[in-house]
Amino acid sequence: MNPITMRQAVQADQEQLADLRALVLYDDLTRLGRYDDVKVRERFRNTFNPAQTQIIELEGSMVGCVALKPKSEAYLLEHFYIHPDYQGQRIGTQVLNILLEQDEVQGKRVILNVLQGSPARRLYERFGFILDSEDEVDVFMSVQLKE
Repeated sequence: MNPITMRQAVQADQEQLADLRALVLYDDLTRLGRYDDVKVRERFRNTFNPAQTQIIELEGSMVGCVALKPKSEAYLLEHFYIHPDYQGQRIGTQVLNILLEQDEVQGKRVILNVLQGSPARRLYERFGFILDSEDEVDVFMSVQLKE
């Protein structure tokens, strides 16, 4: 397993990350009848905050991104996208280990949503995330981290 590195996102990363989101979500959103080439990128642009987003790199190349945003008593994990060419290589596991071991999230609840039928749900379940609620499109999950 090659070790990843993570760097702070900058505003100039926005369009490349919006395209990555469209690529990563294409199959699941198409299966759910929800894929829209414009809206999938626009939703990313509307919620992208470089200060709360990390770029995931492998051997110096961008392979993904993830955002961890403080929300009152919890943290929202969102925009966790790994390029399809790099999925299944335990990169997601490395990223979650890094994020969930940070001092500021200890003792907090981490929340997220994942698309119905997404294989990413298994990754989250391995880290102790449990189902909070779901609808026809999204599965909402959370984990309470220990101090």
